[in-house]
Amino acid sequence: MAGKGRRPNVLLITCDQWRGDCLSAVGHPVVKTPNADALAAEGVLFRQHYGGAAPCSPARACLYTGLYQMNNRVCRNGTPLDARHGNIALSARSLGYDPTLFGYTDVSLDPRLLAPGDPRLKSYEGVLPGFTARQLLPEHQKPWLSWLKARGVDAGAGFPDIHRPSDGALQGRIDEAVTSAPPIYSKDETPAAFLTGEFVRWLGEQERDTAWFAHLSFLSPHPPFVVPEPYNRMYDPADGPAFRRAGSWQAEAASHPYLAYDLDQQQRAKFRPGAEGKVRDWGDDNFRRIRALYYGMISEVDAQLGRVWRAVKAVDAWDDTIVVLTSDHAEMMGDHFMLGKGGFFDGSFHIPLIIRDPRRMEASGSAFDHFTEAVDIFPTVLDLLDQAPPPHLDGRSLKPFLENEAPRDWRDAAHWEFDFRSIADGHAEKHLGIASRQCNLAAVRTEKFKYVHFGGGLPPLLFDLDKDAGELTNVAADPAYLAVRLELAERLLAWRAEHLDQSLALAELTEDGVAGHVAGLPHSGAR
Repeated sequence: MAGKGRRPNVLLITCDQWRGDCLSAVGHPVVKTPNADALAAEGVLFRQHYGGAAPCSPARACLYTGLYQMNNRVCRNGTPLDARHGNIALSARSLGYDPTLFGYTDVSLDPRLLAPGDPRLKSYEGVLPGFTARQLLPEHQKPWLSWLKARGVDAGAGFPDIHRPSDGALQGRIDEAVTSAPPIYSKDETPAAFLTGEFVRWLGEQERDTAWFAHLSFLSPHPPFVVPEPYNRMYDPADGPAFRRAGSWQAEAASHPYLAYDLDQQQRAKFRPGAEGKVRDWGDDNFRRIRALYYGMISEVDAQLGRVWRAVKAVDAWDDTIVVLTSDHAEMMGDHFMLGKGGFFDGSFHIPLIIRDPRRMEASGSAFDHFTEAVDIFPTVLDLLDQAPPPHLDGRSLKPFLENEAPRDWRDAAHWEFDFRSIADGHAEKHLGIASRQCNLAAVRTEKFKYVHFGGGLPPLLFDLDKDAGELTNVAADPAYLAVRLELAERLLAWRAEHLDQSLALAELTEDGVAGHVAGLPHSGAR
């Protein structure tokens, strides 16, 4: 252990698009994640953890700011993050850390603070303010591609074609099967392996008595769904739980106007470079092959986690380092004939969370089923660093769980939001006949029920999860569930009212000056 009074190191790891049920530590019947499991054995596993939004930018805005989408207002990839909001990196920097990024944060910067010609206005892949970017890895993956080239790998295809199966199969026709052929790069040359190597190199440069803060942001198991040997054949496509879906995609589409729209939008090329057609038309055999590849991608990034654990231990920092392992959002992976993320299903929002604090081992190996949310990460890290989380944050610290003391007043539901507007082309707006500000939904998910409320007059959804774990039967119009629907609609309304932006609402100007809390002023405090 480091000397008394030294702050701990912080290692925040996100693995993009990792489903919360795809951990062997939570009992998945197929997926093996020995290194994530090893962290859970020394830390605390949160089995009912949920992302706050989707896709990447909105999800990460919730995680980084501790604010729900209704407050951070990052609605889509490309929506700017208001510069007035604090975040986990800025707070860590104020405590003396130099928060260092490996990967990406997918933050669109506030255009009001940039010159009109600033090239950062042309990308949603900006760096969260407060981070020092040691190794960026944006979507074009050019740093990784140049690294491959230096290793003698032909990376001339660029992104995304570098991720095509190396047997040349393009999956170009509806009747052509998805293959398990590997890409041109090896298991030691994946983007995750590249980032891990850069982190390990940086780790060797750190002074023993100086605390560090690192954010490893892995792309895996995000599509394209392709993975090298041996992970491409590690799992049999025949293995795995039954897909949660109706009898046909047409039946799914008939269940709700938004679902019909979403199913129509999903293109295969987004998930398998070179493929043609729509995801919904892939048969079960192809969905199962893709799922086996997705499982392999999870195992591949889990192997890199093992390298990270060994590297931290090799510099004698394991017992000085807080580790947080999570994801931004999850992956439908064939459920409801869909791939990717978004909408309202659990498959898109249920994500892993494991936290290990070497100074708090009372609950080591414990697993909790309390509902936790992405907005809890920021206040938790602050609390573990002995800093009181600002009261305007929507999340709550998970520190009591790490001390084996689950709070009595903890939430009994998870909440998330999804905004499907398209400011640039208005596609959803035109299709559904509603305004951009109406293209949204909010969900409240209790142990027994899920209620989903839409803007724009789109019909609500209610699922009885005790009877319908697959979320297949909407009972919102069933008279027998009228009382439940009303109760959950009222709860959702109360939740929104309670969590509306508190940046200045917690302050009051009096004849003695400012009373209460003003977000953004470092020395404000309660009176």
